[in-house]
Formats: sequence, C-alpha cells, structure tokens
Amino acid sequence: MNKKIKTLLKWLITGILVVVSFYFALKDIELLVLWDSIRSADYFWVVVSLPIIVASHYIRALRWRTILKPIMNPGSTINLFSAVMVGYFFNSIYPRLGEFVRPYVYAKRENVSKSSVFATIVVERVIDVFTLGFLFAIAFIIARDKIANMLPGVDPQKILMFSLLIIVVLIFSFYPPFIKFLLKFLVKPFSTAIYDRILDIFTKFRLGFKVISQPGQYLRLVAESLMIWLCYALPMYLMFFCFDFSETIDVSIGDALFLVIVSGIGVTIAPTPSGIGVMHSLIMYAMMGLYGIKEEMALAYATINHASSLFIQLTLGGAFLLRERVGSIPKELNLNDSK
Repeated sequence: MNKKIKTLLKWLITGILVVVSFYFALKDIELLVLWDSIRSADYFWVVVSLPIIVASHYIRALRWRTILKPIMNPGSTINLFSAVMVGYFFNSIYPRLGEFVRPYVYAKRENVSKSSVFATIVVERVIDVFTLGFLFAIAFIIARDKIANMLPGVDPQKILMFSLLIIVVLIFSFYPPFIKFLLKFLVKPFSTAIYDRILDIFTKFRLGFKVISQPGQYLRLVAESLMIWLCYALPMYLMFFCFDFSETIDVSIGDALFLVIVSGIGVTIAPTPSGIGVMHSLIMYAMMGLYGIKEEMALAYATINHASSLFIQLTLGGAFLLRERVGSIPKELNLNDSK
C-alpha cells in the first residue's frame, strides 16, 4: 500500500476515534452546566498536582536509565528526561509518534545505537502492562464493591482471572523457546517471510531485556514502576477535591488508581493524540459508575485532569524540544542502524 495512503488512513482512523469518543462523552451533556462545573472548580488542587505530574515523567526517565544501564552507559539523566518529554510532546500530536521520537532524540544526543535504545522502549511498554495488571488487582481489592457496582452483569472475579492470565502469558513471553514455538506453530505454516520478519523483530526486542538478566535491578525496576503509577494516581485523587462531590462522597486513592488503569487500558486499545476523547469518555463513565454523579460533573473532572497533563506535555515538552533542536524526524526508525 502506498505510504501516503497509509498515513492518510492512520490520520482518518485517529480522527474517527476522537470524534466517536467525544460523541459518547457529549451526547447527553448540557454544555452550559459543563462549563459552569469547569469554571467553578477549585484550581488550587490542580496547581498542587502539576509538580507530581512532572515527577511521574522524571521517574520514568530514571526507570529508563535503569533499563539502559546493562547495555550501555546511560549518560546524563537530564538527557533522558529531555527525550521523554519530547516524546510526550509528539504523542500529543499523533498517537505513538513519541515512542519513535524518544529513542531517536536520545540516541542522537548521546551518539549511541538507535536499535538498542528503541528495544528498551518496547521493554518499558511490557513492564507497564505488568504493572497495570498488578495495580488492577490492588485496586480491585481496595475498591471491589465500587468496581462491581460499576460493571453490572459482569463478574469482577472473572475480570481479575483474565488479568492474571494475561500476566502469565507475558511472563512466558520472556522465555525465548516459548515464543519461537508459537511462531513456528502459528505463523510459519502460513508465511515463511512473515515468520522470519517477526523472529528478527523478537531478536532485536530481546536486546532490551538484558536488564532481566541482572536480578539486582529487579527491586529498583519494581520500585520505579510503582512510583510512576502512584504519581499518575495522586493527581487524579487530589483533583477529586476540585469539586463539591468530594465533600459528600467517600473518595479514595483506590478509586483514582482504578481511573488511571481504565484510562490507561483504553488509550492503549484506542490510541488518540494524548488520549484526547477516549480518556474523557472512559473517565466520565467510570466516575458516573463509581459515584453516580451527573454527566457534566464527571466530564468536567475528566477534562481538568486531561488538560493538566496536556499542559505539562506541551509546555515542558516544547521547552525540551527547543533544547534538542529537533528540525525533522525520520519517517521510520532504522533498527539496523548501529548509530
């Protein structure tokens, strides 16, 4: 398929996701009531939350340093943080673009292998999936009744078991013979070319997992991963207090954690720039399910949360973009390029 057509289709699908998400978010909304809820919010809690949002991104840079350390000298942490923020800036323009820009920016500044750096980005995503599954179990334990009420007709126990199953499959994916067996059994009979291509990608992918061969790094990775997601949940918890419903409803950090998980899963499945639209819809419906509050108040909460994160991504990311002097980004990252 022509590259221009592919690009056009990607933008079209992204646009459709945004429009559909906003349709579901706004279809029963009274806009004047929504605006009044946003206008009357207590923005003190937003200001308090902003440094925590920045901290979550800085800790992500520290974790990236931990993953890079077994395969290269990570260099300056500020360079890692700079690349992380530039990546977020580009994610706010087009979904997943930042995942390619980040390793490019860092590899260019540090003059290191692009393929090795890119492999660690994939490792990060796998670790995030593990962490999401673990945190879902924690949130389920903390706020089981609320989650059950929010999902009528769905057995929460089955959801928990499904999450554990995914984690087990991911654990096995670290075992190379298991992956090779699956590829040989499921892919090779249909296409040798695709089999060879996927196997080549998997080989490069394993490069980033050298950190797994160093048990001394496990505890650090776990601590940094949990801190990242805690710093995601804390602003959502603090921003409950922007609204009057926090005075009459028992809000908890478990609820905020659940909202982070819901939005994280949703944006992973249906990515849009900076999660716009998808995040609004999912958080709004989750808030309505958790607390039974009105649509306008729930959407106002989602909007302020999203706007706060986007503000950091654009301002801090934009500042680091100027620092990195990124004039152009390659259309695709050449993983065979050693530098």
